[in-house]
Amino acid sequence: MTATRARSVLLAGGGTAGHVSPLLALADCLRRRDPDIGIMALGTAEGLESRLVPGRGYDLSVVPKVPLPRRPSGDLFRLPGNLRRAVAAADAAIADSRADVVVGFGGYVSTPAYLAARRRGIPVVVHEQNARPGVANRLGARFARHVAVTFPGTPLPRAVVTGMPLRREIALLDRPALRPTALAHFGLDPQWPTVLVTGGSLGALRLNDAFREARAALAAAGVQVLHVTGQGKTFEVPEPRPGHPSYVVLPYADRMDLAYAAADLVVGRAGANTVCELTAVGLPAVYVPLPIGNGEQRFNVEAVVAAGGGLLLDDTAMTADWVQGSLLPLVSNSGRLAAMAAAAASVGERGGDELLADLVHAAAGSAGAAPGS
Repeated sequence: MTATRARSVLLAGGGTAGHVSPLLALADCLRRRDPDIGIMALGTAEGLESRLVPGRGYDLSVVPKVPLPRRPSGDLFRLPGNLRRAVAAADAAIADSRADVVVGFGGYVSTPAYLAARRRGIPVVVHEQNARPGVANRLGARFARHVAVTFPGTPLPRAVVTGMPLRREIALLDRPALRPTALAHFGLDPQWPTVLVTGGSLGALRLNDAFREARAALAAAGVQVLHVTGQGKTFEVPEPRPGHPSYVVLPYADRMDLAYAAADLVVGRAGANTVCELTAVGLPAVYVPLPIGNGEQRFNVEAVVAAGGGLLLDDTAMTADWVQGSLLPLVSNSGRLAAMAAAAASVGERGGDELLADLVHAAAGSAGAAPGS
């Protein structure tokens, strides 16, 4: 660890929780280490960061959204002008913040930040959340001082596995100790096993439909459900009969630490943040990768599935019949759930924020050196 430390850092990432969550976790870690460090986030006016970053107490500088087209389209012809404007905005943010390190988390915002930093000769640190890297981070990794990845085997040059920077309430979560409080918070009963269903902040229609249709079978089998549907996607469920398990429906869970503490098994998508949180806290899961995009969600779960900490299910197989025929026997098998929990924890990483912060300070100490030196 070099004696030279970063004095001001620009963190570039936005659009989705997958980019914003690790950005905020790193910001919090840097601030814990040095309350006087300057931190500015770079984002768009439309993304989650426009609400979450100021809400956490950090300054946000806005750049125009610049889609990088994967195939010929109108965006391709507009790219040069859009990119010039975005790079100019990122350059102004670097100047305003006096950043001595730029950290990018991928997505629309990171490309102009990487290019502006390179032009100024400011060290770049890249963090790639997914097992299959996106376009922006493939570009940034070519000249970054340090490249951090969440999953082993991510194909980026000079990659160092740090895991995912996680929120402290997740990284420090003691599930058994918090379980009674968590169950009470959601109105759940400790006598029933609990399945947490979540499709992330946007929800997952396939999961929502399958579990809604299987609700009666779950109740009959003595299984209670905490179902986070996504905003605008809730559905009505009747009040449970006395002595029967509940089915709790929420559009969004502000306290995911409590949701994890209440759960015995999770059914959800396989976004990098979800996978890393569940393995960090040692939760067995059924992962249903999103069947679009560049396929990164399926790659994200390779290690945990290989270890025995999770099951992989195709999106088309997630039906009410699967819930009744396959999920119910799994939930009732406490021995198997315990083994899966231990296997999940064996591949989890709770200190990703600290490891990435080490690289940020190392980059500040190596300013002027060639990448990889």
